[in-house]
Amino acid sequence: MNNKLVYEITDFSLENEELLVNETLFHNANGYLGVRSNFEEGYPEQFQSIRGSYINGFYDLAEMKQAEKLYGFVEEKQTMVNVADTQGIKLRIDQELFSMFEGEVLKSSRTLDMEKGVTKRTILWRSPKGHEVEIIVTRMASFVLLPLFTIQYDVTAMNFSGDLQFLSSHIGNVQNYFNPDDPRVAGESFRHIHVEKVEERDGVSLIRSRTSASGLQVATAVQHHLSKEGEIKHHIYGDSIEWDLKTSIELNETVSLSKYTIFADSIREENPSAHALQLMEEATAEPIETWYQKQEQFLANYWDHASVEIDGDEELSKAMYYNLYQLLQSAGKDRFSNVAAKGLSGEGYEGHYFWDTEMYIQPFFLLTQPEMAKSLIQYRYNILDSAREHARIMGHTKGALYPWRTISGKECSGYYPSGSAQYHINGDIAYSVINYYLVTKDLDFIAKYGAEMIFETARLWLDAGHFYQGQFMIHDVTGPDEYTCVVNNNYYTNALAQYHLQWAVKFYQLLQANGQTAVLEKIQLLPKEIEEFSKAAEQMYLPYDADLDINPQDDSFLSKRVWDLEKTPKDQFPLLLHYHPLYLYRHQVCKQADTVLAHFIVEDAQSLRTIENSFHYYEKITTHDSSLSTCIFSIMAAKLKEYEKAYDYFGESAKLDLFNTHKNTKDGIHTANMGGNYMAIVYGFAGLRIKESGYHFSPFLPDKWTGYQFKVHYEDSVIKVKVNSGSCQFTLVSGREKTIHVYGQAYQLEEQLSLSLEGK
Repeated sequence: MNNKLVYEITDFSLENEELLVNETLFHNANGYLGVRSNFEEGYPEQFQSIRGSYINGFYDLAEMKQAEKLYGFVEEKQTMVNVADTQGIKLRIDQELFSMFEGEVLKSSRTLDMEKGVTKRTILWRSPKGHEVEIIVTRMASFVLLPLFTIQYDVTAMNFSGDLQFLSSHIGNVQNYFNPDDPRVAGESFRHIHVEKVEERDGVSLIRSRTSASGLQVATAVQHHLSKEGEIKHHIYGDSIEWDLKTSIELNETVSLSKYTIFADSIREENPSAHALQLMEEATAEPIETWYQKQEQFLANYWDHASVEIDGDEELSKAMYYNLYQLLQSAGKDRFSNVAAKGLSGEGYEGHYFWDTEMYIQPFFLLTQPEMAKSLIQYRYNILDSAREHARIMGHTKGALYPWRTISGKECSGYYPSGSAQYHINGDIAYSVINYYLVTKDLDFIAKYGAEMIFETARLWLDAGHFYQGQFMIHDVTGPDEYTCVVNNNYYTNALAQYHLQWAVKFYQLLQANGQTAVLEKIQLLPKEIEEFSKAAEQMYLPYDADLDINPQDDSFLSKRVWDLEKTPKDQFPLLLHYHPLYLYRHQVCKQADTVLAHFIVEDAQSLRTIENSFHYYEKITTHDSSLSTCIFSIMAAKLKEYEKAYDYFGESAKLDLFNTHKNTKDGIHTANMGGNYMAIVYGFAGLRIKESGYHFSPFLPDKWTGYQFKVHYEDSVIKVKVNSGSCQFTLVSGREKTIHVYGQAYQLEEQLSLSLEGK
């Protein structure tokens, strides 16, 4: 077993806060379903738990109260729903109920095996009467059969023989977590799901529920297999079913209970209950060991493409593997879902999808699993009509404006200055489509899906912006930095809009040249509009200060008072939880990379000197209160050859969740930051840039490492990049030869290319 693919904690704390964090860190998910890692037997009553099971893209509607009911304000939002609780298993040994909080825990550990795709709880427990048992609980969310979640509960009698009883629950009456003091989670309690039917069919419990307002249905089916003969009964209690499984156990014998759960929903299936029962037959037709084997085979292929090997820092290497595994667990696998800010690990940000996917997560999948990147883009295409509708609500007569945060396609941002005003979401999505084309050259996909998104969102810029004194300007928008809202000519927004409009013209020409013009007719795109796109791009206003030789974040940014970060007490961070938004807006202080991010993704828009000056300017006034920030500063420090600084920023980012550095991991992982870790190595340390001329690399090796390596897809080829203390090697693993650029020089990669390493 690869030790880097195992994350384990031993003799873990039973403090409530640490248990909540571990519920997140050891959750099971596969992109369709996610189950938090709660103790099967539960906690004492005084303990808090966020006990949840979620389906990606499955939502209810909730009222969003507005004090001022102005036109276009969002008054209803979608929210991810806690759908059912099938985790519960209580164990009795000769009438003694197992609990981590009673008797004596002799040994304990929690393990995530990323090679096998399972989590394990291992406990050696002595009951109050002296009975000793080893308990191993193995949980899996299948990557092969996405609706399948399993729990295998193994009990070994260490010093006795006696009676054994499992009480396994299937609970339909569940609620979502809320915290009125934290804007990053739901602020009030609401019953989002109601049980419609509870039944038992030939050893399978089935609960069908419906959401309160969205009217969506979900079905959960549960079935058990006991490893030895025993008595099995079920009892229906209102909205729940409890299974009572009794048997005996001999000294040194191991008895196993396998619990299968199938999730099904009405977004994807016309009859979720029938579908759940059908899949349960499929799941239980195979022994659970077969599903473990399939899981391991799936992951062997995944790691072959996705792994990033770091030599010289075992702890950091393990953190990187953990992050890449969580990306796989989080990403939606169909056109109905995307990647929530917390993946499927918790209820932070209510399961909403943001720009995180396009700018931080999709780059990883694009380079390692291009089909996954395509699926994520198809979700955006699937909600294009909603984006058109949103544009009309926002006053635009043409084009599409994607919502800032959403699940089904409608805007869920109640505070428009840092929500709907972030028009750069259009540019972010366009950027992801452009990058998909540059990596795959899949013009057919562009013709069928991507171009329509590109053109409709490009139309929006022409209406949102205007020409003034020979320049194209975009007023009253918010950039990535949410500590500076509703400004004129945010540099990031304008630079990305320029890039977007340039590519809208290029795609138009490509489609014309290849006779793939159906989309032009579908949306009635006129040549005159293409001319306007070109003119707006050419005359785009990009803020610039000649005295400082930097790009101001917006027209008014440099005229504001600079926030004194050094004198701000540490307990006042993150600032958003301690200062009124208007107070923040009046200062030069950044929550995250904004102009610095623009210099990464459209670096050719400015000189290296201006980029360097901007980096150092914003570095002094950025709090990194957003988890999306330090990875970008790492990438840009690497570009500027400030290698030690690049490494320090990367280290802060890589361990964010495992060390709970933002103190909110209990609400879910920081999925985009995890994608940012990958970017920090591939785009930062290896210096990859994806351009029309091909792949450009500029590798360096951090002083604390002895080497690193990874693979990237490029059109029909796979290229392995290996960096060590003396050289950088590029190997064509499969596919046709490619032209790549290393340190500014073009090379034809036929088999292997080895060059001396520049930089430390």
